[in-house]
Amino acid sequence: MRQIRQEIYLEQQQKLYMTTELRQAISLLQMSALELSEYILSKIEENPFLDEEEAKIESIDENLDKDNTNLDMDGLLEHFQGSNLSSGWKERYEKESFERYLSDKPSLYEHLECQLHLELNKPTDLIIGNYIIGNIDSNGYLRAEVQDIAEKLNVNEAKVGKILRLIQSFYPPGVGARNLQECLHLQLIHFAKNSVLAEKILQYFLKEMAEKKFSHIASALSVSIQEVQEVYDLIRTLNPKPGLEFGAERNPIVLPDVTVIKDQGKYLVITNDLEFAGLKINQAYVNQFRHAASLSEDVRKYLEDKFESAMGLVRGIEQRRLNIYKVVQCIVDIQSEFLDNGIEYLKPLTMGQVADLVNIHESTVSRVTSNKYVQTPRGMFALKYFFNSGVDSFNSKKVCSKSIQHLIAEIVNQEDPENPLRDQEITEILMKKGINISRRTVNKYRQNIGIPTHSLRKRY
Repeated sequence: MRQIRQEIYLEQQQKLYMTTELRQAISLLQMSALELSEYILSKIEENPFLDEEEAKIESIDENLDKDNTNLDMDGLLEHFQGSNLSSGWKERYEKESFERYLSDKPSLYEHLECQLHLELNKPTDLIIGNYIIGNIDSNGYLRAEVQDIAEKLNVNEAKVGKILRLIQSFYPPGVGARNLQECLHLQLIHFAKNSVLAEKILQYFLKEMAEKKFSHIASALSVSIQEVQEVYDLIRTLNPKPGLEFGAERNPIVLPDVTVIKDQGKYLVITNDLEFAGLKINQAYVNQFRHAASLSEDVRKYLEDKFESAMGLVRGIEQRRLNIYKVVQCIVDIQSEFLDNGIEYLKPLTMGQVADLVNIHESTVSRVTSNKYVQTPRGMFALKYFFNSGVDSFNSKKVCSKSIQHLIAEIVNQEDPENPLRDQEITEILMKKGINISRRTVNKYRQNIGIPTHSLRKRY
């Protein structure tokens, strides 16, 4: 019979433990500059050991008075980076940008309600009008039947129809329509561009028009293909979702995390985190804490945790700055031809390549480039913009996929609109330029940049 015993023995194991400071460092690395500023503000409010340094603008002015010699770019950078010009960042972020003080754009409902009160004054009419507006969705379409509205409000159906037609005359043109055909019809009337041919096409051939079956429509209506093409061009100027003009949110403010400047033929990388240089440990509070003998065990443990958290935050911010600088400098060195000459010179690049060159883990590169932007002499770009796959060329060099897409767009822009190029023809043109690419890949890249097929690009 097998005997069951309890024994004590030693065993060595390797396990990875993620400390609080490591988790915080990873979190800091993924934050944008704006997110980091908000995070630091919250930490200053809750952690007594964190403080921001006072600005010392006077000392800078004195230094400038003492040295009237012209500083080169490197000297200027060194001068300002060594100073505390960046202090006071808290006030700057609390004030926020001017755009945030602008009043929000009125909603579609508020806009229609305002127009309704300008046109109607009878309480019964206003109730019907408000009910109709309340059933208009964010795209601007009425999602209720006139008969149902009349039954719900116990009013005459003709009365509801009359007020609906009034609302359909409001801005934006096309609002209050019950389907796409009615929406486009209302806009044609508003812009005084409706015609018999346009109305027939909207009523009977809207699907065929979307598919650009111009020959079929022209034959069915006994008109020329050119006339159908003109109606198509007209319809394309209309808005199929007029309500979105008021439903869209204001574009978020994007602040670059890194700035790249060119000086004496070299690209310099400046991390835009100088505003965090004013963050420091409150030494006076630390001294009081260390020399206080009457603290209870719970209070001492609480303060020790806060002190370690403050130190971890300061170290984490510095490590974040260093990682961002190294990764962006590596990207800039590789993509310097793109910064000089444009998208045709963008090189294929992977995060693994940058990780090997900088000697950090690929996941760190991914976190550095996540949700961050760089301001360059060629414009502002997301850091992930610089990472692209490559396609082999005949000169043994890989060509960036974004560069190929740009070339495809240029080729299409220069084609004869009456005889647009097929994907195979585009492939042959690219091969003449030294790019070894298949027709299927051209088809994929063409779709990625929103260029329709050759039949849909054809003009008559």
